Amino acid sequence: MSAGAVRAQTPVSLASVAFARAYVTTMRPYLLFVSGITGIVGMALVPGVPAGAALGLGFAFFLSYGFGQALTDCFQIDTDSISAPYRPLVQGIIRPWQVAVISVAGLAAVGIALVAAHPWNLPLVVACIAGLSTYTWFKRHWWAGPFYNAWIVAALMFTGVLAGIGAGGAYPRSALALAGTGVAVFFGYSNFVLTGYFKDISADRLTGYGTLPVRAGRSVSCVVSDGFALIAVAGTLLAAEASGITARGATADVAFHQAAGVVVSVLLVGAGILASALAQIRLHSVRRDDDAHFAIVPAVHAYVLLLTGIAVAHRPGWTLALLSFAAMYLVTMYSRPVREQI
Repeated sequence: MSAGAVRAQTPVSLASVAFARAYVTTMRPYLLFVSGITGIVGMALVPGVPAGAALGLGFAFFLSYGFGQALTDCFQIDTDSISAPYRPLVQGIIRPWQVAVISVAGLAAVGIALVAAHPWNLPLVVACIAGLSTYTWFKRHWWAGPFYNAWIVAALMFTGVLAGIGAGGAYPRSALALAGTGVAVFFGYSNFVLTGYFKDISADRLTGYGTLPVRAGRSVSCVVSDGFALIAVAGTLLAAEASGITARGATADVAFHQAAGVVVSVLLVGAGILASALAQIRLHSVRRDDDAHFAIVPAVHAYVLLLTGIAVAHRPGWTLALLSFAAMYLVTMYSRPVREQI
C-alpha cells in the first residue's frame, strides 16, 4: 500500500478518546522506561533525594521519551510510511500539527517540573527540546544520527543529576561515577539508535536518509555498534564500582539494604552485559530489515538493565522500586503492538 493510500483516513478530533489512544501508541509506551531510567540514574548519583521527589521527578522523566518520540515522528512520516505503516500519523488518524502541539506542551510541562527542581535545568531543557525538533536533519547524515540523538539523552541524565541536587540538597559523591554514567548513557543510547536503524534500511534508502547502515552497509555498522556496546559496558562498570557500596559503613538498620543492593546491582549489571552481548551477536546475523528486532530488543534491555544496576549501586534503598520498574519494563516491552517495531 502506498504512503498516500495509507494516509487516506479522516483525522480524529484533538479532543477525542480516539486521539488519546492514537497519541499513546505514537509515544511508544514500551520505550518510556528508557527515558525514565535515564533520569532516575542521574538522581541516584545524588545522596539524600527524598522518595516522594524521586517518584514525582521519575514520572516526568518517564513521560519525556514519549513526548519527544511523538514530536520527532512528525518530521519522519516519509520513511515511516514505508517501514512503520501501522503508526497513527502514517495512517492519517492524527495530524502532525495535533501531535506537535501536544508533544511540545508535554515537553514544556516536563521541563517546568525539572526547572522547578533546579533552575540550572532550564538551558538543558531548552537544548533538549531544540535537539528533538532538529533531529531529522541529522539522521539523514551517517556521521551524526546516533551521536546527535545520544547527546539529548545524556543531557536528560544531567537534568536528573541537577534535579537530585535540588531535591536532596547534596552533590554526587564521585566524579568518576558521574563520568562513567554519562559514558554509559551516551554510548548505550548511541548503540540503541544505531541498531534501530537496521530495521529501516530499505525505507531510509528510498527516502534519502543516509544513515550509517545505508551508507556503509551492515557489516561496518555492526563493528561500530560493537564498539559502542563495549564503551557503554565499561562506563557502567566504572560508575557502579565508583559507588563505593561495598565499602560504606552501615548501621544495623541499613546493612540489609546495602547487602541486597550489592547483590542486585551485580545481577542487573551482569544481566545487562549478557543482553548486550546477545544484541551484538544477533546484529551480526541480521540480513533483512524485518529481522532486526531480534537484535534491537536485547540492546534496549541492556540499556535499561545497565543503568538500573548503576542506580541500585548508588541507592540500595531504592532496590525494590527499581526491580519493580525493570519488571514493568519487560512486561510492557513484550506487549508492544507490532513485534518488528521498536
